[in-house]
Amino acid sequence: MIIGLLIILAYLIGSIPSGLIIGKTFYNKDIREHGSGNLGGTNSFRVLGKKAGFAVTISDILKGTIATLLPILATLIWNIDIEINPLIFGIFAVVGHMYPVFAGFKGGKAVATSAGILLGHEPLLFLIILAVFFLTLYISKYVSLSSMVAGLAGLIYSLILWDDKLLIFILAVLTIFVVYRHRANIKRIINKTEPKVTWL
Repeated sequence: MIIGLLIILAYLIGSIPSGLIIGKTFYNKDIREHGSGNLGGTNSFRVLGKKAGFAVTISDILKGTIATLLPILATLIWNIDIEINPLIFGIFAVVGHMYPVFAGFKGGKAVATSAGILLGHEPLLFLIILAVFFLTLYISKYVSLSSMVAGLAGLIYSLILWDDKLLIFILAVLTIFVVYRHRANIKRIINKTEPKVTWL
């Protein structure tokens, strides 16, 4: 019963449309009607600016982190030992982020929320992926490419140095999610029509 409620809660946390809330509350803009129409951090940077972009990205990261920490919170609040790997709850937050019930099931591309799972479960791996992301972004100026490269780097790193099979499997699933959600970006990168960031 508790596990089912936590899974639903993880999905609902992931479904919180940070970009939509911040855009409408502080800028009187629905970012779904501007730029790429995406609810994630990249479109928030493009439509609302750096401050809003960072706020949305951090919020989306924390959704994955909080969902991953739900078993610990349940133990502290109800004194119940949750035997399911916390990564599972993080996955449901990612699904909520991509298909949010609060925003017509049209959400972001799962990058920040996926990173948030690692922040809650393997902070060192999160820092490595973050470093790869910004290095790739500095070189290429493509957020989409940087997101995919960071995901692949995290997966390769875990395959080489980690013995946690579930972590490796979930990283593989998350990387597939990220690449699939960026399939249109891949075409634009090939055609050299993908927008580049101007703030770095």
